[in-house]
Amino acid sequence: MNLLAIRAIYVFEMRRTFRTLVQSVVSPVLSTSLYFVVFGAAIGSRMSEVGGVPYGAFIIPGLIMLTLLTQSLSNASIGIFFPKFIGTIYELLSAPVAPFEIVAGYVGAAASKSIILGVLMLATARCFVAFDIVHPFWMIAFLVLTAVTFSLFGFIIGIWADTFERLQLVPLLVVTPLTFLGGSFYAIDMLPTFWQTVSLANPVVYLVSGFRWAFYGTADVALGVSLGMTLGFLALCLGLVWWIFRTGYRLKS
Repeated sequence: MNLLAIRAIYVFEMRRTFRTLVQSVVSPVLSTSLYFVVFGAAIGSRMSEVGGVPYGAFIIPGLIMLTLLTQSLSNASIGIFFPKFIGTIYELLSAPVAPFEIVAGYVGAAASKSIILGVLMLATARCFVAFDIVHPFWMIAFLVLTAVTFSLFGFIIGIWADTFERLQLVPLLVVTPLTFLGGSFYAIDMLPTFWQTVSLANPVVYLVSGFRWAFYGTADVALGVSLGMTLGFLALCLGLVWWIFRTGYRLKS
């Protein structure tokens, strides 16, 4: 394994983040803080508990997951799209660097950025809402697993997209709506029976549910199912990345 190549890609991507610190870190944290103020402190103080958890605390896992998904997608897709767009990807492909090392560098950097954001948002949430983490190990596990999985998904989108418009198509029209409808702001059992069934077709429900269970020990879906769905999506993304490098899809043309 060429650790030097992985480190070079990883450091380059992380430095790009620090060059755009306001856009990459400060802006998402401030945006999420507004959700904590409006939904947690203002509206939450006037709402009853959800599943035995105060509403302000209930939405914290969903808000963190919302940002984690969107930022993982954005960081990874932009990271690989620009080298492909300006043509420097060909230099990388012709270098003695294995596909695994390319993916590890880009995905590792994107996941690291998202995890840093998730930790910052946890600290920010403490300033507005009191909450406890019942299962810290599982919280960290879901945080890392989700960041890596959706960074891989973003990597795939970055390779698939051939224009800036397509780069934003999936995150804006598919992922963000699914995240808002994935139980970030409500429990699934609050919906009518028909819509509860429909919601179970949304993969984000399982991510939010598992992450919320790690915080409060309550969830819409069993932990095993949430973990299985997450690992299944990770395996699917790994398979697609393997196929992309095997066939050269959108890389060698």
